[in-house]
Amino acid sequence: MSKLKNPSSPADGYRGRFAPSPTGPLHAGSLVAALGSWLDARKNKGKWLLRIEDLDTPRCILGADQQIQAQLLACGLFWDEEPCYQSARQDIYQVAIDRLNGLQKLYSCNCSRQTIANALTKLGIDTPRNQEMVYPGTCRPDAMKDNSNAEISGLKAAWRVALPNSCQIEFEDLALGTQSQNLNQDVGDFVLKRSDGFFTYQLAVVVDDADQGITHVVRGADLLSNTARQIHLQNILGYTTPHYKHLPLVLDGHGEKLSKQTLAIQINTQDAQHTLVELRKAATHLGLSGLPDGENITIAEWLLAATHAWN
Repeated sequence: MSKLKNPSSPADGYRGRFAPSPTGPLHAGSLVAALGSWLDARKNKGKWLLRIEDLDTPRCILGADQQIQAQLLACGLFWDEEPCYQSARQDIYQVAIDRLNGLQKLYSCNCSRQTIANALTKLGIDTPRNQEMVYPGTCRPDAMKDNSNAEISGLKAAWRVALPNSCQIEFEDLALGTQSQNLNQDVGDFVLKRSDGFFTYQLAVVVDDADQGITHVVRGADLLSNTARQIHLQNILGYTTPHYKHLPLVLDGHGEKLSKQTLAIQINTQDAQHTLVELRKAATHLGLSGLPDGENITIAEWLLAATHAWN
């Protein structure tokens, strides 16, 4: 049976990561996240890891992982260890699920989205468009021990973590300051393994960060609302919580976050000149100023100047 490594301590040094999903090439928004996390690692003389989040295989595009790596290399954003693929780590996620089940923190759920929506309607709760539905606890058993001997891997049901009655999570974001979220009110018991057998992002990212000894998570602000859930799982599993820093999002003309799903245009890395243009736009979005803008500077020289300017 696979085992989780002991999470690295801060004494092991700074370890950051960039974790794109291979659903398409990098666009301006994902470059901002990649550049910000890379600069933070380099400024702190740390290591920067690349993790390919390819758990949701139906959404993954063949060859997108290689395209993303080629784009990063063209931008001079080199990683320090072999890339990690979540699709190759199913066993380690199951170990975490089994541990949580042994702690009586999980229960099975057969609710469809429509079932959840109907239950919320009966409670008089209206979920705004594009907002996650708060799970009302429809399948939650009175006693968690009812599931203690369940064979999770063999059931055609989703598996949810059972939140305590009062689950208020507070943390310090290195960019945004004190953050707080009540998971009971804002999320409800959330899914860690789907009914189709896929492990969810919430579980995988927590296990991966612990297993890889990640000390600093620098990522887009679209993932800020996930952080409290991840800290809660870290607390249950006995993991060290990394430092978090959430970066400003790049928005389209309609004020929506740029994404591959909305056909955001990929960054242009066909040559060094075009690549520098993309990097400069990302740096401007990150609030960096005073960087060299001449045509004769190399990407390596520009990145060195950007590292010095990062704070």
